[in-house]
Amino acid sequence: IPPTLHNDGNYIISLGKLVRWLGEKAEEMGVEIYPGFPAGEVLYDDKGAVVGIATKDMGIGKDGQAKDTFMRGMELRAKQTLFAEGARGSCSEAVIKNFNLRANSDMQSYGLGIKEVWEVPEENITPGLVQHTFGWPLDSKTYGGSFLYHMKPNKILIGFVVGLDYENPYLSPYQEFQRFKHHPSVKKYLEGGECVSYGARVINEGGYQAIPKLTFPGGALVGCSAGFLNVPKVKGSHTAMKSAMVAAEAVYDALENAVEGEAQEVTSYQAQLENSWVYKELKSVRNYAPAFKHGLYAGVLYSGISGFVLRGMEPWTFSKHGKSRDCDATKPAAEFQPIDYPKPDGKISFDILTNLARSGTNHEGDQPSHLKIKPELADKPKESINKYAGPEQRFCPAKVYEYVDNDSTGEKELVINAQNCVHCKCCSIKMPDEYINWTVPEGGGGPAYEAM
Repeated sequence: IPPTLHNDGNYIISLGKLVRWLGEKAEEMGVEIYPGFPAGEVLYDDKGAVVGIATKDMGIGKDGQAKDTFMRGMELRAKQTLFAEGARGSCSEAVIKNFNLRANSDMQSYGLGIKEVWEVPEENITPGLVQHTFGWPLDSKTYGGSFLYHMKPNKILIGFVVGLDYENPYLSPYQEFQRFKHHPSVKKYLEGGECVSYGARVINEGGYQAIPKLTFPGGALVGCSAGFLNVPKVKGSHTAMKSAMVAAEAVYDALENAVEGEAQEVTSYQAQLENSWVYKELKSVRNYAPAFKHGLYAGVLYSGISGFVLRGMEPWTFSKHGKSRDCDATKPAAEFQPIDYPKPDGKISFDILTNLARSGTNHEGDQPSHLKIKPELADKPKESINKYAGPEQRFCPAKVYEYVDNDSTGEKELVINAQNCVHCKCCSIKMPDEYINWTVPEGGGGPAYEAM
């Protein structure tokens, strides 16, 4: 294993539990946290600078009318607003587009990560064992791999990530994950155990080349809103935390010398982060993922040379796919054959709805769908089903999208089951021409990841 992939000295924990603990510590220090109030829009002043966010209105029915429970969203205004929504955050993407922050970077690319938490017999556990794979059961043209962590006393944290720049519209990341678990080297750890939690989320895979400009008047991007994931390690929590620490220090210094009434752009944050270990680490692994665009074997060969010989110091930088989007990689269904995935056995592998129940996902039923077809792309679902065989039916890990027969027209019609959504953001990326606008649902809705 290349030195860049070693996990010596790391801890295997539940990130969800860590974040809740950190939240408690922050509140003890006087930080105000507003759980259940998602940021719905970015606020700008008359000069175009960011001045805060507004939370989403609550108590609006499916018909768009205010209910008895209606409550107007709050405006939270600040001298500096730091966007830390994770990969493909809706407000972060709006800011990136508004200020053209990707003008001098590659387009961000993504992978869909699907994860399960298992409780297994303690004799199946080797505390601290980490297992990573790439390739199988994917074809050699598709970028992806797995992670498996043993967490004492009796938990297995297992997942599979598929690069969303895959070509075959019949591919199902969820089904590939279920098939993966039946490999003898994996199945032996799960046998006799119980899957207790399920979830999914996109991760940034563009790497160093896809980091946008980080600052703009009135705010900045931190963490995975910017894209600081170390792709071969499949880890970004450490870089996200460091970026926020650097941003906090830079903003504090800037506010001490701020002129009242003027929105500042804290450019020192970008300069300081570029001189930190975060950029050094990401630059050293910048060519791993792009090497795989030439296929599995070319990627393995190059990543080995880069990891063991060049150590990331090669004078060249590859581009994963430049300004192209992941959805642009999808090819017409006519070029492929449908994939016949094995049926789940209910012990090691499961159907989507069974696993969805383990995610704790819940949304208020009487509210407008937060998954909206962009008005200018209203005809795209027809193109999706007719040209691409409706890939959203297969890439969504929560069975949100399905096509049903319309008896009056004789055509397939898209149905959006927004209540199933686990907030992975995949649909906003992989839909043909990105025809879905992912917006935040009413406060408190979504998955409940207790053990993730």
